[in-house]
Parts: sequence; structure tokens; C-alpha cells
Amino acid sequence: MATDTALTATGDHERADGTEHHHPPDSYYVRIAIILAVLTAIEVALSYLGAPTLVEVGGLLLVMAIKFVMVALHFMHLKFDSKVLTRVFYSGLLLAVSVYVAALLTFRVF
Repeated sequence: MATDTALTATGDHERADGTEHHHPPDSYYVRIAIILAVLTAIEVALSYLGAPTLVEVGGLLLVMAIKFVMVALHFMHLKFDSKVLTRVFYSGLLLAVSVYVAALLTFRVF
């Protein structure tokens, strides 16, 4: 089975149309990982602050959405892919948040 991309000697992917897809350097991914670690620390801090439930859950949902978008864009390479794939992942995020909020409302968390 043939694929539409081939790995070149430099580690970049060459597409069937002859164009290359360049990946950012490793330091780029390290910076993203540090940002994600800081966001995780914020999530942990939010859970220990003892804020009102609406503020705590709202803050956690916001940080969760930011982390989801960062991981999808940078580590899953949606930043470089088709806009259709980006929309599919964003609709998944919207669906997940909607289901989570519906479950919280069911259990009367708010």
C-alpha cells in the first residue's frame, strides 16, 4: 500500500506533489510542553483554592479547552493540516464540553 508522503533524509515529510512539510525544531515542542505544565499547575491550584463551584468549574473548563487546542494544534500537527480536520477536532471539543456541562447540571453541581 503506497502512502502520499515519504520521509526524507532530513526528517521532513515529502508529499506526493513534491512539496515538503517542515517540522519545527525540538525547542518549539519543549516550550509548548512547559506551557502545558504551567496550565496543569493552574488547574491543580484552582482545585485547591476553594473558590465557589461556578468559578472553579468554569476556570477548569477554560484551562481544559486551552490545553486541548494547544495539544491538537501543535502535537497532532493540525496547525499544518487541512482546515477540515481542524474543524472536526474543534467540534469534538465543543461536544465534550457540552456533555460535561450537561452531566454537571444533572448532578446539580452549579
